[in-house]
Amino acid sequence: MSQPTHSSKPTTHYALPTPILDLLTQYLQEQVTPTIKIDPEQLAYRWIGGENGHLSPLAVNLFLSLDDLQGIERQKSKLIQNTRQFLKGYPANHVLMTGTRGAGKSSLIRALLQAYHSEGLRIIEIARDDLQVLDKIRAAIKALPVDCGCRYIVYCDDLAFNGQDESYRALKSVLDGALDSEQDKLLVYATSNRRRLLPQMMKDNLDIYNGQTDEVNPYETIDETVSLSDRFGLSLTFHPMDQQTYLQIIQHYLILEQQKILANTDMTLEVGSEDGNLPDAIRADALRWASERGGRSGRVAYQFSRYWSGKTQLAIEDSMR
Repeated sequence: MSQPTHSSKPTTHYALPTPILDLLTQYLQEQVTPTIKIDPEQLAYRWIGGENGHLSPLAVNLFLSLDDLQGIERQKSKLIQNTRQFLKGYPANHVLMTGTRGAGKSSLIRALLQAYHSEGLRIIEIARDDLQVLDKIRAAIKALPVDCGCRYIVYCDDLAFNGQDESYRALKSVLDGALDSEQDKLLVYATSNRRRLLPQMMKDNLDIYNGQTDEVNPYETIDETVSLSDRFGLSLTFHPMDQQTYLQIIQHYLILEQQKILANTDMTLEVGSEDGNLPDAIRADALRWASERGGRSGRVAYQFSRYWSGKTQLAIEDSMR
């Protein structure tokens, strides 16, 4: 019996046009999150690129010290204590810093890195809109060698959410809710001008009292608005500073600037006596500067010191020509 014969036909391959291939490649790249790798030698990273982005190394300037931040001694002491516990491997808390703008909340993070990077402190900066990648960052930290000796603070500046924003749930999971939300190598330090990170509306209370809500358990809505901030074990509040503290901060920065000038030239600045009294002219300018900016803060003091120091140095140089 003759065996049936099968005729073989050559397989035809059709190539997609190059523009379509390029679009397809771009789409696939946008949908796939690259592997997150962390180098323990790198002091700081910033997450960029949204959900499918990456950690970008930061060139860190370590000029700001903890001693430079004045008028916030209580908050600074508690933050240092918590950070030292964390670096030693002892129990420590996530931190939420809230209060008046320009009081030194963000500066404290930079100063912590300057003080403790040699002890293994590392910083990963992440924007509020990218909080959904926190789990991926946490996984990358957990994958580091056990003996790497580094511990990471995930830093989120200006943290706040509106009522429709669901990205806060990713933060809640890392702070407390997830089963694997251990805190031995990762803590979250966040700053906000709002004490309650989710908005609390008067109408929520009115609806409860007047029976105008459709919810069976309306108080759970209010509980939801405070549950996120409650998950930070340490909450530090920064208040507006008084006039004397503001002037002392200005003198501190002017003295630092004078030291830098003396190290390079024989130029001198008259910045007042050791007891913290500024010359009358500087004092008057400093108070006017704060009034024009709507209040006193460490940021305003630093900005004035740069203004006055630069103006004075330029005037001295011009007079010597």
